[in-house]
Amino acid sequence: MKLGFHIIPRVSNVVPESCLLIFVGLLVGGIIKAMDEKAPVLDSTFFFLYLLPPIILDAGYFLPIRPFTENLGTILVFAVVGTLWNAFFVGGMMFAVCRIQAAGVAHVDLLSCLLFGSIISAVDPVAVLAVFEEIHINELLHILVFGESLLNDAVTVVLYHLFEEFSHAGTVTVMDAFLSVVSFFVVSLGGIMVGVIYGILGAFTSRFTSHTRVIEPLFVFLYSYMAYLSAEVFHLSGIMSLIACGVVMRPYVEANISHKSYTTIKYFLKMWSSVSETLIFIFLGVSTVEGPHNWNWTFVSFTLLFCLLSRVLGVIGLTFIINKFRIVKLTKKDQFIVAYGGLRGAIAFSLGFLLTDSETKNMFLTAIITVIFFTVFVQGMTIRPLVELLAVKKKEESKGSINEEIHTQFLDHLLTGIEDICGHYGHHHWKDKINRFNKSYVKKWLIAGDRSTEPQLISFYNKLEMKQAMMLVESGSAAKLPSIESTASMQNIQQRVAAKRRAMPSISKSREEEIRKILRRNLQTTRQRLRSYSRHDLFSDPYEDDVSEIRFRKQRVEMERERRMSHYLTVPANRQETPSVKKVWFEPEHKVYTYDSGESAGGRAAPPDPGPPDTVGLLDESSQKQSAAAPEADAEQRERKSRRLSDPGPNKDEEGGVSFVL
Repeated sequence: MKLGFHIIPRVSNVVPESCLLIFVGLLVGGIIKAMDEKAPVLDSTFFFLYLLPPIILDAGYFLPIRPFTENLGTILVFAVVGTLWNAFFVGGMMFAVCRIQAAGVAHVDLLSCLLFGSIISAVDPVAVLAVFEEIHINELLHILVFGESLLNDAVTVVLYHLFEEFSHAGTVTVMDAFLSVVSFFVVSLGGIMVGVIYGILGAFTSRFTSHTRVIEPLFVFLYSYMAYLSAEVFHLSGIMSLIACGVVMRPYVEANISHKSYTTIKYFLKMWSSVSETLIFIFLGVSTVEGPHNWNWTFVSFTLLFCLLSRVLGVIGLTFIINKFRIVKLTKKDQFIVAYGGLRGAIAFSLGFLLTDSETKNMFLTAIITVIFFTVFVQGMTIRPLVELLAVKKKEESKGSINEEIHTQFLDHLLTGIEDICGHYGHHHWKDKINRFNKSYVKKWLIAGDRSTEPQLISFYNKLEMKQAMMLVESGSAAKLPSIESTASMQNIQQRVAAKRRAMPSISKSREEEIRKILRRNLQTTRQRLRSYSRHDLFSDPYEDDVSEIRFRKQRVEMERERRMSHYLTVPANRQETPSVKKVWFEPEHKVYTYDSGESAGGRAAPPDPGPPDTVGLLDESSQKQSAAAPEADAEQRERKSRRLSDPGPNKDEEGGVSFVL
């Protein structure tokens, strides 16, 4: 069925894969029911210990760190405050519905309704992954909804255990409410700490696996699963522990293990998570057929209505607050997709299955299955047409480049410097502190060999080069591979003889040559233009002079061509001589002299005595007469024209006074 689903494009464009798998489960459950056999039900222990961890590990290990950290505040608001709002809103409204005598559910108390609200309120990561990866939504919306589904596990675990204990005890005190708030921080932060510890252990172990490459993937799966089990033993958040372990472990493990081990980890995780996702949705369909069910129209209908209403109100209200602090605001379309993408899945069903057997449990399970089917089938099938109808931005597949990486690092450093100058310790400031601590201390202990001191640009280039080589080999174009031996292919060979290191710079000559080679091959060669600057003189750029000379020559050619064409086509008019322009030359001690355009400032006669100091910056009457004297009347007229052109000051007065020469 899966092969046929992906082969036939008409089916895959309309129906999500999760809907198809649930349909297969319904079909299998119906066949087993027709044979009078007992169908296997999705057991909670089997689900939480074996089916859920591969999906969460795959999502956490390959989590896009940069968009996740940049939107972490928004994700936490949706995951914590949004889940609390959904739980209490749905629980409170359902308790009000249960007070209606005609509903026939008056036996359900407030704590049971709040327990039901905590189960049904959380967004399911399995359902979100199954739907959002098929519609290729843009990275911002995907990380918001998916990050919320991952991080709301702590809230769900705390509320579930809290209301379950309260429902058995029957009373709630102020101290219980205070301890519930404390337990939330213990569950979330404790799960993260467990994941970080196992992630560091896994990275440290990978330092010593250079001689036994076969077992390298095993350590990744082993430490990740141990992190999940250790968190579940102490009732901490296993999902957050698994995510933290994968995020911490990945950069150091990939620097130590071989490329074959990396490929094994990648494809085994993808296959394992795909199999778990398939089994979860099939078991969900089989369990729906098997039952038992307690159908109550009023309870089921109002549950579905309040789930949709609480999601919409929560997203709108929280986005109104979040947009006051975000630089990139969430638009109305983004809010709609976030609200519409709040899918429920097998986690809610498994939590409901853990309840004590009773008629109330069967009624809760029936309502939970109805909400899951509505969100997966109706919302999952209509979200793709709505995305296209609203023209929501899709995900753009961009190939990484050295140029992009350099500019990204440059902008990070620039924004960090701006925050330091402003005195604002923001996101970029703390990110820079963590990166410096990581380079100075953590990498030396967790990464083996010279790769611990490798610059970030070289590391990125190694990954990029290996990725391009793999694409060429898989496409059958191995002949196009460059003949230069890549450093990425030699990353697992330890150098027996330590290379000499210079004091300044700290990298070796081979690394320097490698950096030069990378920059020559990936960056555009541009003309080097170095300008010298002085407060008193501005030297002209020879490159700009060359460009101006070329432009001037082109203009002269065009003018000559036009003149020749006009000569052949029309009768040429009498050419007017261009008036000579008077120029001014300034001497030290405020002496000013004029000379014609044909003369040079240095090739003229010695200047006369400027006279008394009260005539500074002025020309006396005799010098004016000598410079302006001409036997012809037209010469005097040309001089007046030239003064009007070059001298914005007042003209010579009629009484023979002096005039400003600028």
